[in-house]
Amino acid sequence: MHELSTILLVEDNEDDADLILYAFKKSGIENPVTRVAHGDAAVHYIEGTGPFADRALHPLPALILLDLKLPRRSGLEVLKVIRDNEVARHTPVVILTSSDQNTDIKRAYDLSANAYLVKPVSRDALLALVQTLEAFWIKLNRVVGP
Repeated sequence: MHELSTILLVEDNEDDADLILYAFKKSGIENPVTRVAHGDAAVHYIEGTGPFADRALHPLPALILLDLKLPRRSGLEVLKVIRDNEVARHTPVVILTSSDQNTDIKRAYDLSANAYLVKPVSRDALLALVQTLEAFWIKLNRVVGP
């Protein structure tokens, strides 16, 4: 992934989003992070429509961190839209959610999620998780170019 590629954070919980963004900053991740708070906004971002129509301002992300329990459209519905989208279908999607239910895990992988991570409770554990995300998904992983 290019050093400054955009990361899309799809998270409706303000506290969780703030902690994730804090962990990114603490880990020294300089990639721009765009956060949207509901499933419909995530779909607009992925499709480049509505308030996200200007791709110069809102480039297709190189990594999507996707919560499952979202208002307006669930994370699984958003994941299906991503995988059905010709341009975005190869974008790595990491599910980052509080759900540890086998049914959610299975459905996410059935829809071609790249990884499924359960949000840790402690700040230190979240920091460790973000550092692992950075090492693999940001620094080492290669994605299909535009």
